[in-house]
Amino acid sequence: MAEQEGKGASRFQTPRGTADVLPEDEPYWRFVRETGERICHRFGYRRIETPMFEAAGLFLRGVGAGTDIVEKEVYIFEDRGGDKLALRPEGTANVCRAYLEHGMQSLPQPVRLFYISPVFRYDRPQAGRYRQHTQLGVEAIGDGEALVDAEVIDLLASFYDALGLAGITLQLNSIGDSACRPAYVESLRSYYSERLDQVCADCRARFEKNPLRMLDCKEERCQPLIAEAPVLSDRLCDPCAEHFAALRSQLDELEISYIVAPRLVRGFDYYTRTVFEFQPAEEGSQSSIGAGGRYDGLIELLGGRPTPGTGFGSGVERIILNLKRQNVPMPALPAVRVYVAHLSEAAQRASLRLARRLREGDVAAVVGGGGRSLKAQLRHADALGVRYAAILGDQELAKGEVTLRDMLNGEQRSLPESDLLAGVRDG
Repeated sequence: MAEQEGKGASRFQTPRGTADVLPEDEPYWRFVRETGERICHRFGYRRIETPMFEAAGLFLRGVGAGTDIVEKEVYIFEDRGGDKLALRPEGTANVCRAYLEHGMQSLPQPVRLFYISPVFRYDRPQAGRYRQHTQLGVEAIGDGEALVDAEVIDLLASFYDALGLAGITLQLNSIGDSACRPAYVESLRSYYSERLDQVCADCRARFEKNPLRMLDCKEERCQPLIAEAPVLSDRLCDPCAEHFAALRSQLDELEISYIVAPRLVRGFDYYTRTVFEFQPAEEGSQSSIGAGGRYDGLIELLGGRPTPGTGFGSGVERIILNLKRQNVPMPALPAVRVYVAHLSEAAQRASLRLARRLREGDVAAVVGGGGRSLKAQLRHADALGVRYAAILGDQELAKGEVTLRDMLNGEQRSLPESDLLAGVRDG
């Protein structure tokens, strides 16, 4: 853990790949959270929260033991009882576990769920990518139709639109299913078998475990080979081709622009058919602001009966990074409206009671620090940007009054304590 130098500096810093959310960034977080919740509710999705850690086998089985996330990025540990646990690296597998555990199969299908939760990956930190980050995600479980894929994509597009983000491109593909993908994987293996000396070490390992993931490599040396690789969309079986055609038709009906990206894949084993990414212009193909797709075999992998599902995850930190890049204005958080200043020990005690009355009336109020002069308290009030200072002294206490000072123009007036709440609301 890094140490800092200098007088008064803390020895400790945030762990690598994590970040503090400081008060000046809270307007962004609140805006994203509240917008996401509003849009999800508008589409009929209900919120779910799952534990930050789960049995490690949930992700080994669901995400895939040979994926980069499981092999390199998941935080796995053994607790004092000897159980092997993992910090949540993504949101879909644990929501599917909850779907099975709590008998959601008996609910009207699809079950529409959303979450705003931290996830943890031991990844190389970079702008908008942290080892602990927050995802807004949705899962629609129990319906295999392309219509539900279109709804999920529409939800995410509506979310970005409501945030005021511009210049985001939707890339779309179908990666087939167990009927048509095996033959494609063999053609991909044949293509790469003569070119293994040109790919990175990770891709050589992927070649042995799952060649499809070679198309998801971000290493520069691998990009020319990816560009020339066989295309899965040319080899889709009839049901997968019909599903993909229906999805494109529905997106056209919604007037959602997209680019068919025939080499787009996702990094998890559970994806089937639809995969998609939303990419900001600044980062291009190396990064996405949100991504998802269909996972029709995941519930079965986790021990349930065959159940289709589809969803997405969108990183909140990366969203905020793009909001800042595009200078999207944030709604201001409610400011402290009243500063209660006091001029004596008795007035100090009374100021707590007065501040409570204001707060109960839904007016934000703070009490001045003890031992400060009135001048110092008013300077403090001005620094906080409050609109009013309510001044209490022995004279005011004797009369049951408050001296109310308008911090914008310096005007003062006396009014009964009982009228203070109305006085600060009207101004």
